[in-house]
Amino acid sequence: MLEQSLLLTDLYELAMLEAYAAHGMAGTASFELFVRKLPPTRGFLMAAGLEQLVGFLETMRFMDEEIGWLRASGMFSPGFLDGLAALRFTGDVDAMPEGTVFFGDEPILRVTAPLPEAQLIETRLINLMHFQTVIASKAARMVLAAPGRQLVDFGLRRAHGAEAGLLAARASYLAGFSATATVLAHRDFGIPVSGTMAHSFIQAHDDEATAFERFARVRPKALTLLIDTYDTERAAAIVARLAPRLAAEGIHVTAVRLDSGDLAAHARRVRAILDAAGQNGIRIFASGGLDEGVLQRLVIDGAPIDGFGVGTSLTTSADAPALDCAYKLQEYAGRPRRKKSEGKATWPGRKQVYRRYAADGTIAGDVIALAGELMDGEALLQPAMRAGRRVAGLPTLEQARACAATALTRLPDVLRRLGPGAVPVAISQGIRDLVARMDLAAQPDSVP
Repeated sequence: MLEQSLLLTDLYELAMLEAYAAHGMAGTASFELFVRKLPPTRGFLMAAGLEQLVGFLETMRFMDEEIGWLRASGMFSPGFLDGLAALRFTGDVDAMPEGTVFFGDEPILRVTAPLPEAQLIETRLINLMHFQTVIASKAARMVLAAPGRQLVDFGLRRAHGAEAGLLAARASYLAGFSATATVLAHRDFGIPVSGTMAHSFIQAHDDEATAFERFARVRPKALTLLIDTYDTERAAAIVARLAPRLAAEGIHVTAVRLDSGDLAAHARRVRAILDAAGQNGIRIFASGGLDEGVLQRLVIDGAPIDGFGVGTSLTTSADAPALDCAYKLQEYAGRPRRKKSEGKATWPGRKQVYRRYAADGTIAGDVIALAGELMDGEALLQPAMRAGRRVAGLPTLEQARACAATALTRLPDVLRRLGPGAVPVAISQGIRDLVARMDLAAQPDSVP
């Protein structure tokens, strides 16, 4: 279960809430979540995490024991803490549906709510949306690198904590992975679960043939045998001899797994051994230190590998573990707001992202516009919550997975090949005019 405590936040969120309360600042605010710029190794990102955010917002509240702990801490005034017991999220959320491809500076989510509510959720909102977006974006690259191959998440043990491992399984499945090895993800999200055996199982037996046969009789369905504990090709020959005898009993070896060495070379030799024995139906599955670059090279090289298990590089997004994302105030009390910090300036006002497509259906470019501007193209931010409740028809995980699959087909070829490139993202004239008006209004009166 995901952590729901409102104490899972930064101290400054509560400090600001106390100051807002002291000065009666509870007007309507709009905040937007966006990524300032993409990592050097990314040509696109994929939105994920909205389902968990909506679930958090629907149920958020301070428990009596939490307020009691805050009282005992002495960090806040008693009057402020009295008001926290009634705090709920009553606002609206508009967001890009999970599985949507997006680019730098584009708002992927907008929260419109009373200022204290919209402020308090900042930390957990970024925490939930950022992590799954990081992992879905990494997984999407692997899906593109190994088209048509089975991809399985093997990353729980190397994830940075239990929640990260669980949500990585969800995000990778959303992006196009076939299954996960994480049992809880199967229970909680319905993701297909897949697994083989460890080298320790082979080592615990006096010989590989006995280990294979015992495992096969206990786990006959979707049977995959690990063959690289000692001598990969020798073990492949053992499987080739064992398979007909097991098949006569209705037990079929589905695949063999390679986990070390030169995967392409071993796969070719193993394929030849199995085919020579008439076992061309046994698939080859590979794991061990894989990322999208390795997957791409194996596919281009024509290695006869049917599926891959990916762990560490997936659940840590090793080459780009964090995004330069921000959740910033864009409007308060009916007035647009703008941050002008050097290198971190924001575009003011509530915004929408419009996407245009080329004649072949690929993404031609996006325009970031004010929410009230009428623009050509597909509006990407869609209602997710209204008055503190999720909207009817919010996409399921399977629907988000389908959205992601479609989104990847609509990438320009250069991005599908994981090469350097970018989709043009323009800023509307309406936003530029708003900035000009705000700058003019901010100028000091001239002195005669």
